[in-house]
Amino acid sequence: MLATIPNWRTSSYTGTESCVEVADNDPNKVMIRDTKTRTGGTVAIPRSAWTYFVEYAKKG
Repeated sequence: MLATIPNWRTSSYTGTESCVEVADNDPNKVMIRDTKTRTGGTVAIPRSAWTYFVEYAKKG
């Protein structure tokens, strides 16, 4: 099986001072990285954890 190539994007809520990018096109995980240090590494978390985080963040 071939690995999914990350499709990095920033939130539409961030301005020119973006701080994180997210690649959520893999069905099993979501990857997060710092836009200022893109080669500095990534964090990969299970999709279920990302979904929970997003739902929690929407609540404010």
